[in-house]
Amino acid sequence: MTGNLSELRRRFLLRYDDLKLRLTRRLGSAELASDALQDTWLRLEASDGVAAVRHADSYLFTVAINIARDRRRAEARRLTSNEVDALLDIADEAPSQVDVAEGRSELRALEAILLELPPRQRAILLAARLEDMPRAEIAKRFRISVRLVQRELLDAQNYCAGRLKRNFYCTLPARETSSVQETDADAPGIRFPAHDDE
Repeated sequence: MTGNLSELRRRFLLRYDDLKLRLTRRLGSAELASDALQDTWLRLEASDGVAAVRHADSYLFTVAINIARDRRRAEARRLTSNEVDALLDIADEAPSQVDVAEGRSELRALEAILLELPPRQRAILLAARLEDMPRAEIAKRFRISVRLVQRELLDAQNYCAGRLKRNFYCTLPARETSSVQETDADAPGIRFPAHDDE
């Protein structure tokens, strides 16, 4: 309805100062009130028509309030300059070249030590650590008891610790419940990387 739209535009221009005063009081900001009224005018200019409006002042005020609320929500989602600075000041957590070289050296040393283990002990250790296999499954694979699997893991761990002369803290996976109360945490020496489900 273009007649109704032209009436709204005319009413907007006539009541602009009054609308701005009401909006400023309601929003607490003259600048936000001006921006909302400007966007309201642009919306009226771009519109092809509106439905019949009984109270033009109330309609215009409501449109401006909704625009102001949308602006506030959009600005609340934006980061402040301090927040942007804090994000850009994040320290690089990538390992240094020295850390990478030391890690590779430790890995090569551990690989050599693992080759010194008896074949079954090494296979049990790798199945538990690399394949994340439960102890009961390892016991079934090697046709030995869960207690013996635990003992082999503990022996392999102690051997590696003795050879490396260094401690890495972490326990072996405790997936199964058994009558054996022996835990890897009681064992001194090397600890292999933990799993999230421990």
